[in-house]
Amino acid sequence: MTPFLTACQAVAAGVVAARLSRGRTRPAPLAPGASGPPPEPVSVVIPARDEETRIEGCLRPLLADPDVSEVIVVDDESRDGTARVAADLGAKVVSGAPLPDGWVGKQWALHQGVSAASGAIVVLLDADTRPRPGLCAELAALLGTSARLVSAAPRFVCGGVAEQALHASFLASLVYRFGPVGPAASPDRLLVNGQCLAFRKDLLVATGVFERVRGNLTDDVALGRLLARDGWTVVFRDARALLDVDMHESARDVWREWGRSISLRDVTTGGALAADLAVVWLTLALPWLRLAAGRPTPLDLGLLVQRLLLLAALRGSYARPGTGLALSPLLDPLTAVRLTWSALRPARTWRGRGYARPAVRRGAPPRRPARSAAR
Repeated sequence: MTPFLTACQAVAAGVVAARLSRGRTRPAPLAPGASGPPPEPVSVVIPARDEETRIEGCLRPLLADPDVSEVIVVDDESRDGTARVAADLGAKVVSGAPLPDGWVGKQWALHQGVSAASGAIVVLLDADTRPRPGLCAELAALLGTSARLVSAAPRFVCGGVAEQALHASFLASLVYRFGPVGPAASPDRLLVNGQCLAFRKDLLVATGVFERVRGNLTDDVALGRLLARDGWTVVFRDARALLDVDMHESARDVWREWGRSISLRDVTTGGALAADLAVVWLTLALPWLRLAAGRPTPLDLGLLVQRLLLLAALRGSYARPGTGLALSPLLDPLTAVRLTWSALRPARTWRGRGYARPAVRRGAPPRRPARSAAR
């Protein structure tokens, strides 16, 4: 091993260790019943495109939740029975207008759904989420403090060993790049989970944020980072006791669907993306490759021990942690390959729609002018 590569790996290991150390001071996970009922009406908005088979699991608990005033499903030109299922269950269905040029579908659906919401507080949920009683009350309580945008990390439901193994390896790569759920070091390194966001409607509408991120395929991170640059306090909390997400149907689905955006290319500058790739290759992939070749260094072995210790922290992120989670470190080199592929050849299709290259932005969304940001 060359001295240069040794030095690079040591630097990357130090960066990862500093990020992981933030887990010792992160806030406790949200718990049901910790706060009282929301002080103002809560509207839940769910963008849905071809979600006939999954949306019922999201809607039933919300419609039975006394903390939720209304549930709005934006039917984003679905080609199945999504709208019918939502209406039969009792949700308010908004028929999405045709997608304008330059917009990505989810942002357009959210723009319409938030406009239709009557509650002072709006919670955005994806159709594959499985909320439990108390989620909306806890999100609203955080908005009552200093937070202006709240996001929540769920527990993941994985259907098989291979799916969980690949998913957990992808998740570990995010932790190595950005640290655990909690405060970000800077707006440019902020993460949120677009499957669950909450805010006050009047404040968000004033920012025009959906139009400002209309061309970003990585819509959630683009929105969170843009608002953080505007001066918003963005809170990202662990909500494993209140929210499950069943995102994928197989390991192949994880590879294709999550892998398309895992590099966050359209919200990350070239230098930051190169640094992320270096961290993942040097600290996650290289130790396993050297071990397989029978030539691990002491630093490689230390990094492998660190990776195995991370398994304990990730257990709470899965509804049924098992063999897949235990095997996930073995897939770290494959994750590095997928991350690199995502960075070099980003996908431009989603939910049956294709997006032209000029419509998909790269790098940071522009900051709002100072006068408007202060509103």
